[in-house]
Amino acid sequence: KVWNLDGIPRDFCFGTLPEDWDHIGPIFEAACHRMPSLADAGLQLFFNGPEAFTPDGTFYLGEAPEVDRCFVAAGFNSVGIQTAGGAGWVLADWIVDGHPPMDLSGVDIRRSFPFQNDRTYLKDRISESLGLLYAMHWPFRQYESARNIRKSALHEALAAQGAVFGETAGWERPNWFAHDDQIPQYEYSYGKQNWHENMRAECDAVRNNVGLFDQSSFAKFVVRGPEALDLLERLSANAIDVEPGRGVYTQWLNDRGGIEADLTVTRLSQDEFWVITSAASQTRDWAWLRRASRQHNVEISDITEQWGVLGVMGPSSRHLLDSISDADLSNEHCPFGSMREVEIGGTPCKALRMSYVGELGWELYVPVDAAETLYLSIVQAGRPFGLRHAGFHAMNSLRLEAGYRHWGHDISDEDTPLEAGLGFAVAWDKPGGFIGRDALLKQRDVPRSKRLIQFRIEDTDLISYHDDPIFRDGVYMGRTTGGMWSHTEDRCLTMAYVTNSDGVDQELINGGKWEIEIGTRRRPVTPSIRSFYDPTNQRVRL
Repeated sequence: KVWNLDGIPRDFCFGTLPEDWDHIGPIFEAACHRMPSLADAGLQLFFNGPEAFTPDGTFYLGEAPEVDRCFVAAGFNSVGIQTAGGAGWVLADWIVDGHPPMDLSGVDIRRSFPFQNDRTYLKDRISESLGLLYAMHWPFRQYESARNIRKSALHEALAAQGAVFGETAGWERPNWFAHDDQIPQYEYSYGKQNWHENMRAECDAVRNNVGLFDQSSFAKFVVRGPEALDLLERLSANAIDVEPGRGVYTQWLNDRGGIEADLTVTRLSQDEFWVITSAASQTRDWAWLRRASRQHNVEISDITEQWGVLGVMGPSSRHLLDSISDADLSNEHCPFGSMREVEIGGTPCKALRMSYVGELGWELYVPVDAAETLYLSIVQAGRPFGLRHAGFHAMNSLRLEAGYRHWGHDISDEDTPLEAGLGFAVAWDKPGGFIGRDALLKQRDVPRSKRLIQFRIEDTDLISYHDDPIFRDGVYMGRTTGGMWSHTEDRCLTMAYVTNSDGVDQELINGGKWEIEIGTRRRPVTPSIRSFYDPTNQRVRL
């Protein structure tokens, strides 16, 4: 039950609220049913007091993204006594050292968004999040309250195609597409859920023909000014000083070499760049960019809401786009990583040749008022090429097959690019260096005691979602970061950081008996340093 949405009285401290028997009655009756003797025990005290809850049921910790040196520890969701010691310890270290002592992204206040301050939103969402505190935490469970906060220009069109939406950062995003004879809603399970075969069809289309993704929820920032290049070169581990019209995959690191952000930077002109990152990282990455930009003569702006993004991905993507465009999309004119100003179906857009699914493809950036026109042109032209709508569950499966990392699951601020297998995105010798370079240099020339490894679960019925322990010859080696069913492999794929004081190398990976423990039972897994699908990453360059 929500209390005092208009604010807590200034003199309210360690206070109590009136007894509320109507509220506690059903809970007490259920308790008496479970333990009949409780009904005759009598009540000595009815203590009723307020507790702070957050929209996602996890407390807020860390430096406020909008105000420097303002640290927050709030919204403890009835676990304050349990977590107080640890929260106080890490926050004290954070204040003194200027950074958290470990990966705290799950409780970091920078995961929040301004729209979550809306009182109607808070009333509806927190009532639900409190009720879920001790409920079954199903994989992919979606909140039902306070929805439709942020919607792409294609929302209604995708809903008409059977899109089943999930919410990320307030965005309604199509997670999967239901068939005409299927109820478009989740049926939760720890095994294969009711959209398993839908995802198979979507993945098959992307691997063999062409799929269409709505990626409009990407966070999009513009950095412009005479020192824009200097700023982004200092922030980015990769080289940003490229020709205009080139996109660069890179990480932003902290002084310890840990990955603070995983994103792309595209150079539009001599002094203008686009920074594209995930929807969930919008507040965090914007705060990191804003604080760093103060030392440079630049202007930064958030254009997330102004541009839609359509992902056209698959081996037939070039043929489809060629059929409705006069632009030269060949490898020679439009190589991997390039951005071109083109017209698709008569609609001007920016075509960035990037892929998060391991196939030839383009991300088409289009002003939101023209997004539906572009979408309709692609859908109509795509029928002869087997075009299929695809959702974010399919994208997650496809990126795991290709071995692509996801910030917040597979990489974090305590994992370095070398540990995460992203050393290819480090420009060691670029002029001026970059934040975190000194830490990486110390790690580069010594055996790596921690390394992100891909695993395939050989049992055809098991799915690892996250945090399942990995063993080698019965010795614990690490835990999974995230997993998803692979329809290409017809097995579940997952990743895990493997640690070994003598180093994690090919000899260690190839030898021994590797197992994963799910539900107290250990099952065999096959490890691989490279991705299981297209290990040389050639298909994106077709």
